[in-house]
Amino acid sequence: MTRKLTAILPDLTPLRTLREFRLLWIQGLVTYFGSSMAMIALPLQIKDLTNSPLAVGAMGAVELVPLIVFGLYGGALADAVDRRKLILLSEACLGLLAVVLLINALLPRPALWPLYVVAAGVSALSGIQRPALDSLIARIVPHAQTTAAAALNALRWQTAAVAGPAVAGVVVALSGTATAYALTVTGFIASVLMCLRLRPAPPSKEAGKPSLRGIAEGARYAWSKPVLLGTYAVDLSAMLFAFPLAIFPFLAEDLEAEWALGLMYGAIPLGSVLVSLTSGWASKIRRHGLMVVLGAGGWGLAMTFAGLMPNIWLVLFCLVLAGAGDMLSGLGRSTIWNQTIPEELRGRLAGLEVLSYSVGPQLGQVRAGTVAGWTGTRPAIWSGGVACVVAVGLLAAVLPKLMTYDSETDEDALRRKARQEAQLAAADGAAAEVPAPGVVT
Repeated sequence: MTRKLTAILPDLTPLRTLREFRLLWIQGLVTYFGSSMAMIALPLQIKDLTNSPLAVGAMGAVELVPLIVFGLYGGALADAVDRRKLILLSEACLGLLAVVLLINALLPRPALWPLYVVAAGVSALSGIQRPALDSLIARIVPHAQTTAAAALNALRWQTAAVAGPAVAGVVVALSGTATAYALTVTGFIASVLMCLRLRPAPPSKEAGKPSLRGIAEGARYAWSKPVLLGTYAVDLSAMLFAFPLAIFPFLAEDLEAEWALGLMYGAIPLGSVLVSLTSGWASKIRRHGLMVVLGAGGWGLAMTFAGLMPNIWLVLFCLVLAGAGDMLSGLGRSTIWNQTIPEELRGRLAGLEVLSYSVGPQLGQVRAGTVAGWTGTRPAIWSGGVACVVAVGLLAAVLPKLMTYDSETDEDALRRKARQEAQLAAADGAAAEVPAPGVVT
């Protein structure tokens, strides 16, 4: 019984054995919870100051461009500088922006413009930091533990995404936005202290200065690798065609279940959490490209039925299945990225990944709203699901190497594994040569 339970529960090996991963995991959990306070308080404060849905929606517009621009630049920067310093500096700057929100909230008459400036700044800093974090994970996690690490990172984010906003909503309702911002500042202080404990992560010897040429080099590498290209294309297609969250309020109204709107938004993360909590089996999988395709196809199929079902409980069940499919695909993508991309390009490719999972949902919201205006809410959802399944199927046919990817036979994965093992052996050898305190050599 214990053995069967262990096979289902998440593989905790990276947390138990890897000090740097453990620090980053805890630091990320603290940051996500602290940021949740600001994520809830910021749009509510804009609403209170303007009473305008347009003003609240404009926050998304000011966030998108900085995320794209600085995500690409952050990828090039992550390959050229010490990743630990980059993470530390960006985390400290995010904390300073939280201080700006706190000071503004404490003013007798809070201003509106700082809220947009901070939103844009947070988006830019997140774009800079995320590639450094992703590429550092790829460096410190051994080949055999990449899927387990991806599942644990996803579980961390999901826990914060579900519990963080709930706690933040209570804090804002009872104590106001200033208290929420103060807790955000506190979270960043704790996070910076943990980042200070990370070991240096200098760039590889082949690294050059960050430049447009370097970014283009990363893009050319991704284009030349059908497996990588497939992961980006499948994710982008799934989000573009089957990400209808913006029209969920209208779906709830059509189903005469306005009371279930919150459940609809929570059902997708719940499906992801269920996969993460039972992801022990995933560490034994070798065909991660197949995971990507099946997961994305499952996401589209579940969204198709969500748009067709006449009962709210059946819709919620379909959304849970959609979240599970998305998580399955995400595990496969993350594993392939960290197993195959060379160390000297990992940051730049992580910058491209930022675009993959940020631009797709934004475009998906636009598609869903536009199609709903033409055809109605439910046809917009189920037709998007069908389009997702068709697109994923076509990509699987056009890019067969994605379907046949095997972590134990793929040339790029084996090359990356050999280089990482050599680096770890060299690091262990250097550590063994350092005499212990008080020992004469």
